[in-house]
Amino acid sequence: MVFYPVDRPVRVYADGIFDLFHSGHARALMQAKTLFPNSYLLVGVCSDDLTHKFKGFTVMNEAERYEALRHCRYVDEVIRDAPWTLTPEFLEKHKIDFVAHDDIPYSSAGSDDVYKHIKEAGMFVPTQRTEGISTSDIITRIVRDYDVYARRNLQRGYTAKELNVSFINEKKYRFQNQVDKMKEKVKNVEERSKEFVNRVEEKSHDLIQKWEEKSREFIGNFLELFGPDGAWKQMFQERSSRMLQALSPKQSPVSSPTRSRSPSRSPSPTFSWLPNKTSPPSSPKAASASISSMSEGDEDEK
Repeated sequence: MVFYPVDRPVRVYADGIFDLFHSGHARALMQAKTLFPNSYLLVGVCSDDLTHKFKGFTVMNEAERYEALRHCRYVDEVIRDAPWTLTPEFLEKHKIDFVAHDDIPYSSAGSDDVYKHIKEAGMFVPTQRTEGISTSDIITRIVRDYDVYARRNLQRGYTAKELNVSFINEKKYRFQNQVDKMKEKVKNVEERSKEFVNRVEEKSHDLIQKWEEKSREFIGNFLELFGPDGAWKQMFQERSSRMLQALSPKQSPVSSPTRSRSPSRSPSPTFSWLPNKTSPPSSPKAASASISSMSEGDEDEK
């Protein structure tokens, strides 16, 4: 069980090289900062001389590493030129309550674990490492893909001398860059061609679909007009029946006994000359006189 002061911020110390500052470093410092409800995080950064002596060459120099830590939001104070092994005097000077680091024994400077005496004093609090990310991993990626990054920087304007690249390798890298540019152009042309073909296919599909719709509409209208039960046939039948009615004479009614006289003639005022059906003439002489009078009446009419 860890006892810590509650009347003031707990002063937690974390140290390291912090070369190529990455998310693994930030996560470790976040854990150190949140170990206690109220804490003040001091981060010690070793100098270039001390680091090159005990660990090896760094990519970033000490000034760059100090500046990277200063901009981390979990860090309250950066201690420059931190010692490789913590001494009681250093702990007392900075009033350090606890030291935060991952629990893996860190052998260096002739010691199996440089934090052994801190652990024995009960001042050590462990943090967890972030798997899959470390400074060594990043450097390994760069070394593995050295040609890619060398060509990249040559293309961005760095000289072969700045990259420590030989004359032959420089020409090889520049030629490879030209080949890659040609490949990229060909790829762009292929992609544009595919897009053009896809657009043509889409438009062709739309045109065919519209043509089919118009064709169905035209056929439907044609059948509606000229089909077996179409409007044209009905109209033709109606006109034919009208023509037949116009050309065929009207029949006289069967019940009519006589045809009517022409309206141009004036009707006779009297029909005394007509024989009386109910009373036939009494003698041949009387019938002859009747016929004679009818003839005279016709002549007068003319």
